[in-house]
Amino acid sequence: MPERELASATHSAPRALGGTANLPVRQVAAVVVGNALEFYDFGTYAYFALQIGRSFFPTQNPLSSLLLSLAAYGVGFLARPIGAVVIGRFADRGGRKRAMVLTFLLMGIAICGIALTPSYRLIGPAAPILVLFWRLLQGFALGGEIGPTTAFLVEAAPPSQRGFYGSLQYSTQGFSGFLAGLVGFSLSSVLDAQSLDHWGWRGAFLLGAALVPVGLVIRRSLPETLHRPEASPSPEASPSPTPGVEPSYTVVAVLGFIILASLTIRIYVRDYLTTYVQATLQNSPHVAFAMTMISYLAGTCVLPVGGWLSDRIGRKPVMIPFTFMYAVCTVPAFLAIIHFRSPALLYALMTLLAIVSALASAPVLTAIAESLPRRVRAGVLGTSYALEVAVFGSSTQFIVAWLTGITGNPLIPAWCMTGAAIFGLGAIIALRESAPVVAERLREPITVPT
Repeated sequence: MPERELASATHSAPRALGGTANLPVRQVAAVVVGNALEFYDFGTYAYFALQIGRSFFPTQNPLSSLLLSLAAYGVGFLARPIGAVVIGRFADRGGRKRAMVLTFLLMGIAICGIALTPSYRLIGPAAPILVLFWRLLQGFALGGEIGPTTAFLVEAAPPSQRGFYGSLQYSTQGFSGFLAGLVGFSLSSVLDAQSLDHWGWRGAFLLGAALVPVGLVIRRSLPETLHRPEASPSPEASPSPTPGVEPSYTVVAVLGFIILASLTIRIYVRDYLTTYVQATLQNSPHVAFAMTMISYLAGTCVLPVGGWLSDRIGRKPVMIPFTFMYAVCTVPAFLAIIHFRSPALLYALMTLLAIVSALASAPVLTAIAESLPRRVRAGVLGTSYALEVAVFGSSTQFIVAWLTGITGNPLIPAWCMTGAAIFGLGAIIALRESAPVVAERLREPITVPT
């Protein structure tokens, strides 16, 4: 799209969200809908880990079957750094739009492959081998997703609203978690356990695959932001605390890696709780999926609020207090859930933790993206994200399930989430403030009252 058409579309009031300076609805939808569908497909595997384990990794020991299923889930993370480097570099050279279309197409192929692979009972060892291949392709695609989509949102958004639009990245991931939980809740409500094992989980995957053509169409409608002039709140404003000095993006990448690792551990432990509620707390799939659905919906709704707040007071003043609050509240919440064994209390406390986590994480991707030069933004952000997910996302659920199984301690997930929050807090404090509103405030003249 020519620059004058892009500028006209971006400032078109009838198609904009809340004002002439905002992004057109169709552009936001093209990014966030595709992102939500990709994470729906990836997350569905985690929610149906028990059922997938019985289909492809049958053993005499239920825990072994679950661990093999989670190990296959973790294999997908090994391909994420490769996808992030390859597709991230492509996005930094060939454009954000082309990279996002590619990742969505690959994800669609992988999700169809998993859904249509026959069980171990029908084709023997070929079944788990095929599942591992589809998981690798899925991980490669998702590894290349974060960098281009976040770069697009930050580059296309008005500077004073980058936090809000950047928060849509995690918000759509949360919505996909809610949607996957809703599908699982619905299937577990109408199907018996045998039907859920045999074909119910496949139906959940195929629902996501059915929307792949829609995602491809809307992503192809995007403009390109790679060569668009960088917006700035004022001629003097700069995200760097010292005008004219560009901070080393190696430091940003390292701090970003730590912050994202902390967040990833918390997210993937929370994803595991769908299985934890069934396998450890001995609740029904109905209760487990309801908990997932409610908590993810709450987090999804709150994430844009956290992004909006960071546009007004800064990224760090939002991330620091809510991360600390999360670290303080998690273990007491789990103690109450384990002691009272009440589904209502489970829903309430998991929703509370989801809200606090959402507020803490909303500005994270925007803060990192703002601190990186455009020429390497998609690649460095995507690679940092993919590397930490490959290390921590691939192992978190397996380790939590293993530790819970051998120790018999139901507080293992809570301690992992608390430790992760404390681990990331120091890096958040060390990361420089990048919000344009703070940069402008620092440049305001100092007046001395008489």
